[in-house]
Amino acid sequence: MIGAGRVGVLALLWGSTFLWIDLALEGFTPVQVTLVRCALGALVLGAACRIARQRLPGGRAMWGHVLVAAFFCNALPFALFGIGQQSVDSGLAGVLNATTPLWSLLIGLATRAERRPQAIRVAGLLVGLAGTALIFAPWQRSGHVGWGALAILGAAASYAFAFTYMGRHLVGKGVPTLSLATAQLLAATGLTTLALPVGGLTAVRLQAVPLLAVVVLGVFATGLTFYLTYRIIADEGATDAATVGYLLPVVSVALGSLVLGEELSARVVAGMAVVLLGVALTRHRATVVTQAKSPSPRIDHPDDRTPPARTKAGAAVRQPGRGA
Repeated sequence: MIGAGRVGVLALLWGSTFLWIDLALEGFTPVQVTLVRCALGALVLGAACRIARQRLPGGRAMWGHVLVAAFFCNALPFALFGIGQQSVDSGLAGVLNATTPLWSLLIGLATRAERRPQAIRVAGLLVGLAGTALIFAPWQRSGHVGWGALAILGAAASYAFAFTYMGRHLVGKGVPTLSLATAQLLAATGLTTLALPVGGLTAVRLQAVPLLAVVVLGVFATGLTFYLTYRIIADEGATDAATVGYLLPVVSVALGSLVLGEELSARVVAGMAVVLLGVALTRHRATVVTQAKSPSPRIDHPDDRTPPARTKAGAAVRQPGRGA
């Protein structure tokens, strides 16, 4: 199960992303925001790689997988969030992004990247989705339905596909997690650079708030967050990584209300409570008790840089001689 501390840090960093995007869009276009956050994130992780004396992954096949993951986990969803938040509040963006776990589970089952989930976990996914629907309130005439909302839903689905793909083709291949995260953000920077002719050549408005927002977005909400996400995929699997998204509405709605003055109604508070219930159910694990003639010795390894291997079903498997 994911450590509570790591969940809290990741949810806070990831959930604040929507606030920083909203502020950054005051001076940058969506493509420019995507490029700067990818470049800054890659710079931060690249420096960490150098300090840790880790090299980037090698091999054409590995870099092919990195490019696919960079497109669906970084370049595409980052741009879609920027486009969507031009007309959608930051709090609502976080709510829509919380559909990622459901997409992840469906994709995982379709590709056999996830084991058959327990009924209580499926119920948790549905409860969490019901909570986001309560916050979104699509049945009301004042509901937010438009291209902006659809773009953010597309970003959530892109995240879900990327988590499954990363868990199947990148994690557990003998490459340190930090190296993979750095390589992927470097690839995303290159992919986004190719998209600059489409809305990325507009003059930048150099103002203090957008500049500060895009720096925080790149360094913390992209670089550090992306590394933590990779670690969770390595340790717990793609679906568990995506379930962190259920905490995002709590953070994004709260920050949107406190900082940007966005609406925080009783319905939204109730929806967030339902979302948290869904998180608890989704993280439930069955306890299997086995008996052995003699206990197996536990071997601890100081090297924490290589992620565990994965089975065809996508579950993390700890191998002798490898740390978590």
